[in-house]
Amino acid sequence: MKRRIFLQGLGLSAIATRGYTANADAAARFTHGVASGDPLSDSVILWTRVIPQKANDALTVFWQVATDQGFARVVASGQTTASAGSDYTVKVDATGLQPDQRYFYRFNARGVSSATGTTKTLPNGLATTFTMGVASCSNFPQGFFNAYRHMAESDLDLVLHLGDYIYEYPEAGYANDYAREVLKRSVVPQHEVVALEDYRMRYGLYRTDPDLQALHQRHPFVCVWDDHELANNTWREGAENHNEGEGDFHQRIAAARQAYHEWMPIRTANEGVQGPIYRRFEIGNLADLIMLDTRLVGRDRGLEYATDMLYAPAVAGEAPVADVAAFKDQRLNDPTRSLLGQDQEAWLDDALRQSVDRGAVWQVLGQQVLMGSVGIPSIPTDDLARGEMTQEQRQYIAFMQALGAQGMPLNLDAWDGYPLCRDRVKAMLSRDKTNPVVLAGDTHNAWAFNLLDHHEQPLGVEIGTPGISSPGMESYLPVPAADLAAALKAASPELSAVDTSQRGWSEISLTPQSMSNKWHFVSTILDRRYEVSSSGPMVCQKGARRFS
Repeated sequence: MKRRIFLQGLGLSAIATRGYTANADAAARFTHGVASGDPLSDSVILWTRVIPQKANDALTVFWQVATDQGFARVVASGQTTASAGSDYTVKVDATGLQPDQRYFYRFNARGVSSATGTTKTLPNGLATTFTMGVASCSNFPQGFFNAYRHMAESDLDLVLHLGDYIYEYPEAGYANDYAREVLKRSVVPQHEVVALEDYRMRYGLYRTDPDLQALHQRHPFVCVWDDHELANNTWREGAENHNEGEGDFHQRIAAARQAYHEWMPIRTANEGVQGPIYRRFEIGNLADLIMLDTRLVGRDRGLEYATDMLYAPAVAGEAPVADVAAFKDQRLNDPTRSLLGQDQEAWLDDALRQSVDRGAVWQVLGQQVLMGSVGIPSIPTDDLARGEMTQEQRQYIAFMQALGAQGMPLNLDAWDGYPLCRDRVKAMLSRDKTNPVVLAGDTHNAWAFNLLDHHEQPLGVEIGTPGISSPGMESYLPVPAADLAAALKAASPELSAVDTSQRGWSEISLTPQSMSNKWHFVSTILDRRYEVSSSGPMVCQKGARRFS
């Protein structure tokens, strides 16, 4: 591990809940910085939020894109409107740009200028290198976004955010008490977010964070949602965290999608509400970045061992006895279940064919949950005894370990819970001339897989990025990290490397000859002074379909 020391800059102070700046007399106020996203070779989405001095006024907002920081060489410009109907957020598609070019951009309203952002278009044709920073699971009341700061200070072509950009929980619902009480990382609204204004306020809070603002200001984003932008464990018809008394589920999701559309620099064909988020980006002849929605659009309800498996109650403190065969036959291996839905599966098949036909070297799937299979680790009883757990927790862990002895997967919320859908996708990825790279978030931990096809032959590689601030396995399995990693690898034939205890991000570099990953871990999220440790590179050569 290489270690570097960083002290976060404090020049951007946190601002109030809805983003109002100290200058209340200004004719217009840019409250949440600037951002860019969904770059193409000739265009990019630009974003800001600007509010008028007088409530409910509409603002005419001017924008410029230039090749120099002083804006002497403006290459694109225009005007749009900010109004209460879009929460005073502004999104424009700046077109007519040149490929593989870094640009400066800014906004102006009533004589007041925004901060200046930098962005970059995608290459077109020959591309020799491309570097992405991959992030997920940024939980405001868990601590500081130190990993975002490190990403902002890194040389990247793109930031890929794979979901859980915000969390929907109420105050103290999923939080670190020290972060809330001492670091003042409390949430607004204090209740769980369920309505449009709730979601808007929660995005507004997160976007006051100086590290997130700095990252958006420096690099373009490509994003997908996971469940917490919506509600925990969402599927197309419901969610684990949508309960009686919280209104109609579909109305809640419509509100969440509208706020996502307003606050994220993402391109959409629909006005006002975010359309489908599966989409494809061509990175010259180097790669296709194929973004999937594994959370909402076609996802069937996820299975849970505790509620969906037939098992006998525990006797004399022993683990329950499960009917594993019935669960596999009747539930897990139901051929009609999908993580993507028929329409998205067909779209993915076509996107992969187009990528191969146009000669792209790498097929990069940006999506939310792990595709690699993770078995249930066998944890020695002595290790469990060292941790503080209730009898109920110990009993459930014993139940899970009994399932692990029968080869059952750990996480049914991931692709492991939809094995036949995964088989169909793996068949698509197995075609000639593909070099698949799967990217995932969701787990808060770092993973590297050598994916295998149904003949146990190398298929491609997968990287799961660690969380920005959400706690990982160390928070609920009291086992030394090295021991847990060894147990996970022993239970998971595809698993090449794993880290279960650190927060950070992934750096993915592509060349025509290879792809590589490095993990960057921050030493703390409870102090603005932190160190960064970086893993050695994990490299997959073109055609190898596995890490060397």
